[in-house]
Amino acid sequence: MVKLALRSGLRWKVSLAIAGVGALVAVALSVVVHNAARVSMLNSSRDQMDDRVQIAQRYYESTGGKRMLRAQVNDPALPKPLREAAELGLRATYLQDNGTGAPEVWASTPLRDGKILSIHTRFKDRYDILRDLDRALIIGSVSVVLGGCALGILVGGQLSSRLRKAATAARKLADGDDPDVRVRDAIGGRVRDETDDLARAVDGMAEALRDRLEAERRVTADIAHELRTPVTGLLTAAELLPPGRPTELVRDRAQAMRTLVEDVLEVARLDGFAERAEMQDIELGEFVERRVRSVAPEARVTVVRNAYVSTDPRRLERILGNLLANAAKHGKGPVEVAVEGRVLRVRDHGPGFPEELLREGPSRFRTGSKDRAGKGHGLGLTIAAGQARVLGARLTFRNADPEAEGGGGAIAVLWLPESSPTSTGTFPIIQVPD
Repeated sequence: MVKLALRSGLRWKVSLAIAGVGALVAVALSVVVHNAARVSMLNSSRDQMDDRVQIAQRYYESTGGKRMLRAQVNDPALPKPLREAAELGLRATYLQDNGTGAPEVWASTPLRDGKILSIHTRFKDRYDILRDLDRALIIGSVSVVLGGCALGILVGGQLSSRLRKAATAARKLADGDDPDVRVRDAIGGRVRDETDDLARAVDGMAEALRDRLEAERRVTADIAHELRTPVTGLLTAAELLPPGRPTELVRDRAQAMRTLVEDVLEVARLDGFAERAEMQDIELGEFVERRVRSVAPEARVTVVRNAYVSTDPRRLERILGNLLANAAKHGKGPVEVAVEGRVLRVRDHGPGFPEELLREGPSRFRTGSKDRAGKGHGLGLTIAAGQARVLGARLTFRNADPEAEGGGGAIAVLWLPESSPTSTGTFPIIQVPD
């Protein structure tokens, strides 16, 4: 089932918020004004009818039984509450609303001869005024809502425009299309608000990251280019040495330097975002078991749940090999490899990853051992992270909880994507434990 996510811009959110608040205020005020005007008109109508029935009573009693216009004696249509009030000797008014038109206002009073004098009428002119008031309130409420929408669109549009310009500049910076772009310059204007503060913060962060990446790339490029030629010559010269133990040592060290140069060159290619994955459908559990047997036969492989994935087998093998090599060099056995669906987990039972790696992620020439004098050059995890990025996968690092997970150790988890990447992917997310 496909879930549809509605996406709305900040301009419309602000305008809808202002319009909603304006509508609530307008409706509340309209209701209050309408009810207050209606109650005032009803009370005024009752008072006027009460005055009229008193005048009619005095006229009736002074003329010996003559009635004024519209006055009735013992009106059969007299409402029951007025009859009951007259029986108690009380003068009263009554509002009769049949739901159509203006309500009918009654007034009655008991006479000395035991009869009931009553009078009733409708104040249509007053309720016409009330309808006009309601119409004016509706027009005013609509005007407030429309004005709020316009104001929200204006304010939200300016803010949204600045944020969109900032996002566009940040994307250009992230994609490398324009390394000299500045978010602060892109949004323009002289307004000093939170958007301006955000732009300055992003520019500062981008500058710091640019300096760090440039320094790392420069070191990588320098090492790769400076060592490639002499290492090749050294390997050639080592082949010409006579057989013997010294020759074996020279060849071994030369081969180690060659491996280092190849790793550095691979890091340089990954940093250049020029790598592309050649995707194939493989059975992950069977693939991992076969590769682990050839690379680290002593490691234990557990397939919790198998799955078919679309990935680059060569790059996946490179990631798995580097994780196993890191566990063998800097950790302790047993090394455990688990496959659960699209998730590949490699764990050792050594001292765990250092805090610097968990906090900042893998970095070249910083090993996965807490002892900086440990074996290795720190390129294995860096290459694994870069290859994971090319695959569109996510590589995370954490240390095992000794109590909850049966001992300590380092855990590296590779999360393979559900679909093939369309580009070189994104930087892998490094999870830092709490």
